[in-house]
Amino acid sequence: MIIDHLDHIVLTVADVDKTLQFYHQVLGMQIEEFNQGRKALRFNQQKINLHQKGQEIDPKADQPTPGAGDLCFISQTPMDEIVAELRHHQIPIELGPIERTGATHKIYSVYFRDPDQNLLEVSNILS
Repeated sequence: MIIDHLDHIVLTVADVDKTLQFYHQVLGMQIEEFNQGRKALRFNQQKINLHQKGQEIDPKADQPTPGAGDLCFISQTPMDEIVAELRHHQIPIELGPIERTGATHKIYSVYFRDPDQNLLEVSNILS
């Protein structure tokens, strides 16, 4: 078996609408509706499907829990603009900007949390 890339991930959330607005307004992801009202967030060729806590779609994770995610996104937006955007939305920065090691490159990252307290890392690739 050879895996090429991730297609989508699923986050279980306490409030789908609140999550949609956060990821759309702060991270610029597009809101998508599919399969009779399910909601997702699309960016580039990937998406995040959302499950409302207590109304998860089968099959699902063994213990779906809001706030259990730890996600890293690569951005082409310069880090100073990312930090300014987080400050504009009054989102506390938990750590960074700081140099880290990504999947294929060194990255420069800032860490913060979404409404469910999932840890989000937004990074620039360092040359």
